[in-house]
Amino acid sequence: MSHLTSPPPKHKGEHKGHGLPRGSERGSSSRDKDRNVTVSSSVPMPIGGKGSRTNCSQSSSQKVPNRLINEKSPYLLQHAYNPVDWYPWGQEAFDKARKENKPIFLSVGYSTCHWCHMMEEESFQNEDISRLLNEDFISVKVDREERPDVDKVFMTFVQATSSGGGWPMNVWLTPNLQPFVGGTYFPPEDGLTRIGFRTVLLRIREQWKQNRSTLLENSQRVTTALLARSEINMGDRQLPPSAATMNSRCFQQLDEGYDEEYGGFAEAPKFPTPVILSFLFSYWLSHRLTQDGSRAQQMALHTLKMMANGGIRDHVGQGFHRYSTDRQWHVPHFEKMLYDQAQLAVAYSQAFQISGDEFYADVAKGILQYTSRNLNHRSGGFYSAEDADSAPERGMRPKEGAFYVWTVKEVQQLLPEPVPGATEPLTSGQLLMKHYGLTEPGNISTNQDLKGELQGQNVLTIHYSLELTAARFGLDVEVVQSLLNSGLEKLFQARKHRPKPHLDSKMLAAWNGLMVSGYAVTGAVLGLERLINYAINGAKFLKRHMFDVASGRLMRTCYAGSGGTVEHSPPCWGFLEDYAFVVRGLLDLYEASQESAWLEWALRLQDTQDRLFWDCRGGGYFCSEAELGAGLPLRLKDDQDGPEPSANSVSAHNLLRLHGFTGHKDWMDKCMCLLTAFSERMRRVPVALPEMVRALSAHQQTLKQIVICGDPQAKDTKALLQCVHSIFIPNKVLILADGDPSSFLSRQLPFLSTLRRVEDRATAYVCENQAYSMPVTEPCELRKLLHP
Repeated sequence: MSHLTSPPPKHKGEHKGHGLPRGSERGSSSRDKDRNVTVSSSVPMPIGGKGSRTNCSQSSSQKVPNRLINEKSPYLLQHAYNPVDWYPWGQEAFDKARKENKPIFLSVGYSTCHWCHMMEEESFQNEDISRLLNEDFISVKVDREERPDVDKVFMTFVQATSSGGGWPMNVWLTPNLQPFVGGTYFPPEDGLTRIGFRTVLLRIREQWKQNRSTLLENSQRVTTALLARSEINMGDRQLPPSAATMNSRCFQQLDEGYDEEYGGFAEAPKFPTPVILSFLFSYWLSHRLTQDGSRAQQMALHTLKMMANGGIRDHVGQGFHRYSTDRQWHVPHFEKMLYDQAQLAVAYSQAFQISGDEFYADVAKGILQYTSRNLNHRSGGFYSAEDADSAPERGMRPKEGAFYVWTVKEVQQLLPEPVPGATEPLTSGQLLMKHYGLTEPGNISTNQDLKGELQGQNVLTIHYSLELTAARFGLDVEVVQSLLNSGLEKLFQARKHRPKPHLDSKMLAAWNGLMVSGYAVTGAVLGLERLINYAINGAKFLKRHMFDVASGRLMRTCYAGSGGTVEHSPPCWGFLEDYAFVVRGLLDLYEASQESAWLEWALRLQDTQDRLFWDCRGGGYFCSEAELGAGLPLRLKDDQDGPEPSANSVSAHNLLRLHGFTGHKDWMDKCMCLLTAFSERMRRVPVALPEMVRALSAHQQTLKQIVICGDPQAKDTKALLQCVHSIFIPNKVLILADGDPSSFLSRQLPFLSTLRRVEDRATAYVCENQAYSMPVTEPCELRKLLHP
């Protein structure tokens, strides 16, 4: 069971298809990965299954809680009534392991993870398995979203010593926190192809007693190898690689892995990966007169349209599920993550900017309608996720997707009204079922429902265009659209009466930062002030509840308390991604609202980020503070843009934008050092860092500074600002100069005081490569300057 018998190492991010970023690296269920460290063969990807979590309300009267009952994390609380003697991550557990000379069993997951629920039910509620854990191990449970540093370090080990990674992640450590065995999901007992969790525990117990010195030596050897392998620094390099070369290689790798028919960049499972779509849009902009540029645009737009038509999108309640289990985007893994909603809102807004097609704008608005309704705390913050599993009816065992699927009978009963004017007898229900592909036997294939729990159920997915559906029944397109909208609303109202999926009410600074960007960018692009107000409220929430004024530091988490309150227990300081994503959100919010207070706070947070995380010797940012990660065998720099972008990639963009807003040269220098430090990774697998390749391009092409001189409340000023927001210009900073020489931006950029309004009208200037355009006062003139 040692790492020496595991399959050969696979570098993080280097998957089939030239290392295309896959959601399996971050934030996915482990269904898409090989779920046992000793078994290299893949397993089917079922949609159904047991998938329930402990019902604490039923268990609390019968069982004594363990010490996790004192935690705030929804994930840890799901394990508070296990017979396992769980510890949270901390010194108490480590001291006990050293005192009793026992190995640590570390189990990492998150509250909406389907296979985490499975293992909790099958193994951690099992009295015999719990007895083994309690007698021979010190068991530690970690919420990966609370402690991404712990998750990253030990996931690096699991991926390096097994055939993949995912959650739940289970790792055995020495009392000094060095890993020696790791895997993901284990069934409780041995099967035909997979070793059971009980057997794993017995073998490790025996090895620890009989062969401990060899285990420790091997553990030290692997840790040393991982330290060398995870090293990211500038070395002898003085400059980052050529942006043109990296762009071309990244595009070619994406082009080779592209699914021509259904969009996306893998067979199955398929993840949204907004970082790839953002790269393709930027590539199109810089190559729009070439065949490759047109190809990049088509790939991104087609992928977004196929996703929006597929079952990965919740057509009834809006928002997107985590990923598709099939190539067609049809049957999803049903959990909904906040970070997906945030990034996809931006991606669909960008698609609208580029194409002018209202379809993309409607999808973006639908995403934010869902987050406002389901994931928004009354104080302005945003919850982390909704679970994939829920009970089909009250009192029943939870099943994955139960909240979202429909039978033909249900739809017929809800929508029995005849449709007048159709060329054949037709009800509203039949029209909806035809358009969304519902069938009597159900549209979920048996290989996606191995337990047979979703027989006769359907996932709504658009099968025909409105025009084809209308032509099929001899109806006007507007009539069909109205009938479908009405039918979906009735399904939505009926669905309210179903047991709801579990809500992870934890609020993370990083994901809230992404959500501020989502609302700010979409609101600015679509000219919707109400969306920008959600972004403002989100930023106010972060400053009020997740920022320590005295130290200038962000907190990682807070939790929804009773009566709409917000709780911290205990306070956990932020990680690199918290700072990077919040700074990005604040910069986007400044450009959307033109309130300079958000820009000022972004500058202060960037200063704190530089102080806490910057590697003065090697360049780039560490994922965690040195003190917070004390005792961990590795201090990493995240080197992959996955479901969430790498915090280093986002930081590279932030540094460039902050330089554009302030002229401070040290931020430009830091950006160059960061890009140089990641040179080798970009050269080796550019497709693993598409967001950083974008930053590399922005660094070598320079940003546009767009300055609008005018009264913030005047119509002509707003018209020029909206003109800028309507155009896809990823490498820019947008500055409002209101004529006040004492304003924050005027103090940062003294040249602003030299720019004048023409004939007392709002006036725009575009600066590129330190050269200013002639002033323009009309939106149409500004559009020509920005989009020649």
